[in-house]
Amino acid sequence: MQETVADSAKGATANEVSPRGGERRKLLATPRASGGWRLGDWPAAWLLIAPVIVLFGIAVVFPLIDTIRLSFFDIKGLAKPKYIGIGNYLKLFADPAFRNTLTTTLIFTLATTAISVSLGWLLAMLCAFAPRRTLVFRVMIFAAFGISEAVAGYMWIGIFRPDAGGLLNTVIGLFSPGFSHPWLGDPNTALWALIVAASWGGVGLPLMLCFASVQAIPRTVLEAAYLDGARPGQIMASIMMPLSLPGVRVAIFINLLGALRAFDIIYIITGGGPVRATETVGYFMYRESMTQFKLGYGAAATVVLLAAVLIISVPAIIQRTAGAR
Repeated sequence: MQETVADSAKGATANEVSPRGGERRKLLATPRASGGWRLGDWPAAWLLIAPVIVLFGIAVVFPLIDTIRLSFFDIKGLAKPKYIGIGNYLKLFADPAFRNTLTTTLIFTLATTAISVSLGWLLAMLCAFAPRRTLVFRVMIFAAFGISEAVAGYMWIGIFRPDAGGLLNTVIGLFSPGFSHPWLGDPNTALWALIVAASWGGVGLPLMLCFASVQAIPRTVLEAAYLDGARPGQIMASIMMPLSLPGVRVAIFINLLGALRAFDIIYIITGGGPVRATETVGYFMYRESMTQFKLGYGAAATVVLLAAVLIISVPAIIQRTAGAR
């Protein structure tokens, strides 16, 4: 006679046949915690995740807490730290250079995310019409995402060189002989040149995420649209793009965080210049802490950057995990 899971959860006994003598013995049902976990499994579970918790505490939690602590002190070089409360934060938001940095960070983050996600989304829609024929193309685009930002930065320096040796000036010179422009030396164009370079490396991930979302669309939906006489453009606009929005949202979230934390490509291509025109909060933090030796001031900038990351990430994480509860 078979027993249901509900009966066993109430403490009913189950019969088990021993493989040796065929004798039957009774086993008491083991009490379970909510969610299907056995009460005796919790110590083993904590033991397994303990190394991860310890490493996370050492590598993430402790530096975070210490950075917040340092932001309340005035630390200049090797001088004795002086507690000043929120003085660093008041000075930070009164600093014209930092306010300009906030504006630059906002422009860089929004523009880089918009360009990379839009291009990746569009390319994913086009590749979805011929998945096999575009395989090599998709691999090439995604390979740019895996290239080191330092390597990509030196490549873009060659493209934006101010003399005739620069690739961009050479191409424009074919239509306008003698053309030469210092793309990275002009404050009006340096930020946009940096945005183009950063966006180039960020197209691959949205492409793959959106392409995977399109491939998850049932074939019957697309076949029904073809039978109804829908054209490829109509199918892309009315079916593929709306149903690929989950991948787009993930791509926006990841690219936003990546743009906020951008440092390597800025350090390599412009170094925050000219005249701090391409300096983001992340680079401002580096400059004040590592070159000006204002550790407390730089730590306050780090906390501001952390707050911006949390404002973006926490709502997105809550939304993604709400359906799994």
